[in-house]
Amino acid sequence: MLTRVVRILDAFGPESQVLTVSQISHRAALPLATTARLIKEMSRHGLLARDERRHVRIGTRMWELAERASPVLGLRETAQPYLRDLQAVVGHSTQLGLMDGDEVLFVERLTKPDSVVNVTRIAGRLPLHASSAGLILLAHAPAEVQERVVRGPLPAPTRHTIGDERVLRAALAEVRRRGFAFCPGHIHPDATGIAVPVRQDGRVVAALGLVVPNDDAAWPLHRPLQLTGLALSRALSTTAEVPPFNGKAAGRLPSPG
Repeated sequence: MLTRVVRILDAFGPESQVLTVSQISHRAALPLATTARLIKEMSRHGLLARDERRHVRIGTRMWELAERASPVLGLRETAQPYLRDLQAVVGHSTQLGLMDGDEVLFVERLTKPDSVVNVTRIAGRLPLHASSAGLILLAHAPAEVQERVVRGPLPAPTRHTIGDERVLRAALAEVRRRGFAFCPGHIHPDATGIAVPVRQDGRVVAALGLVVPNDDAAWPLHRPLQLTGLALSRALSTTAEVPPFNGKAAGRLPSPG
């Protein structure tokens, strides 16, 4: 039963926040009658909600439960003023990502209407090898995780995305040497992703990133990003109110639509 509930929740995503029962049934690979019965039960508990057209979305009760005991809550709250200050300097998107499996899970994102295109969303995911935040996290991951990801498959959203094992190994070594990841056009041709590690007591627990235009002005922006990453790392390591974070995201539950 629990596995079926999780499959229903996994049917939702940043680009599919409202679904019909038949769409959920198809995405969850469950019989329509089973899906309808579980949706009715989950709606009674506020985990799902239905609109006037009987379409289904994640319920606010799910958000409440996640926020009440989220292992990333302290990290997000500590990081938010640093993301805001950084955004005020660069004028484009700032974001915070965690490693979850072989993906980056973005837990915070600040943007402006005139910012360059940024495909990431809060609770959205990207492959580790494809994004600047992912390269940071992968470069500091345990050796067995690095080997699993490096050996592929390595899907490439654009022609600039790393899709070769040898190139990826070299890129990870360069990230560790430089202290930041610089990825022009890796996710979208018009955008450059830049990211730095965020540490707590010496351990890399997150990646702090920028998404800026893919032009000659992008490279120098790694400097304010690095300074912000260092300041956030100090705050996480010295603030008693922020519990030690293990760098693992809590499950694959989607955000409320």
